[in-house]
Amino acid sequence: MARSLSNFTIFSLPCLSILFQAFISTVVSSHQTVILRTTPENHLRTGVGAPFKLALFADLHLGENAWTEWGPQQDVNSIKVMSSVLDSETPDFVVYLGDVITANNIPIANASLYWDQALSPTRSRGIPWASVFGNHDDAPFEWPMEWFSASAIPQLVCPVVNSSCSGEQECSFRGTSRLELMKNEMDNNLLSFSRSGPKDLWPGISNYVLQVSSQEKPETPIVYLYFLDSGGGTYPEVISSAQAEWFKRKSEEINPDSRIPEIIFWHIPSKAYKKVAPKFLIHKPCVGSINKEKVAAQEAEMGIMKVLVKRPSVKAVFVGHNHGLDWCCPYRKLWLCFARHSGYGGYGNWPRGSRILEISEKPFSIKSWIRMEEGNVHSEVILSS
Repeated sequence: MARSLSNFTIFSLPCLSILFQAFISTVVSSHQTVILRTTPENHLRTGVGAPFKLALFADLHLGENAWTEWGPQQDVNSIKVMSSVLDSETPDFVVYLGDVITANNIPIANASLYWDQALSPTRSRGIPWASVFGNHDDAPFEWPMEWFSASAIPQLVCPVVNSSCSGEQECSFRGTSRLELMKNEMDNNLLSFSRSGPKDLWPGISNYVLQVSSQEKPETPIVYLYFLDSGGGTYPEVISSAQAEWFKRKSEEINPDSRIPEIIFWHIPSKAYKKVAPKFLIHKPCVGSINKEKVAAQEAEMGIMKVLVKRPSVKAVFVGHNHGLDWCCPYRKLWLCFARHSGYGGYGNWPRGSRILEISEKPFSIKSWIRMEEGNVHSEVILSS
């Protein structure tokens, strides 16, 4: 059943090659828009007297191995995971936490079609969302080894001469850039709250902040949601010093006394995650269910964690990237949390699910748990109170 936006007030291809068209034709592209934006676009409101619930979808990896029978079936399975979680939890908001697609397995400039497919379960239910980039979302195309067998590389069919496209670039394996992906999402989806962010932070694209307010006091924020691009793909896997400075400057501007709680989202864990990672089993004060691999952290620490730990308003950081980890552990005065691997693309066969956040206003608290594809719930934890 479609979900309306009655609980929210909002304030604030090119031509494609026909290669793999049979697979692309399965992409869901229908839009069920329920409200038009008439006001600024970075504020959300809770329902009257209700907590604000978010579902995190991490590492969906749509478009992986698109030229095989296996790949498209994994996309179907990933859509089922999201649909199951959304129907069980009916969240107010969804965060796509990076690696939405496996761009290095998408051989023509059609990544936005797979990205659109990933958004479709959320959009069709009338739920607004925001996205942040992962290391696979604009990775360069990697030629499959099987293409170099006796059958050779399949011929790329270029646009016809009299089409609106021209030039060799439109008939290449250049992929789809971060800027193109974000522009396509924002231009074509009225429910998207994603942003490209300040241009001076390029090549990091998804750097922005959203405000959640109550129905009773729309001018008063309950919590700020920050989104940061942790790199990867076409540039190093880092949160740069410029991004750290942007967060410091922005947070001091809109929340000068640190009175309003702040929650942070990015894709690749910082090196601080290595410091708090459980050894073998997950023991208190950490909470979670799987600890099956080492933390694959960013390449360098360039100041973001120093900024975050100095702000008492920062309550938790949420990341994806490691498919075999779903724990939350305290670090200084905040929490470092992994989401749950949501997609059937990517490595690992651990059961899929989604981390859920429930933010209450009076008194303020952040409760989190993991909702599995099959419907069961586990690893409930209070991250702030």
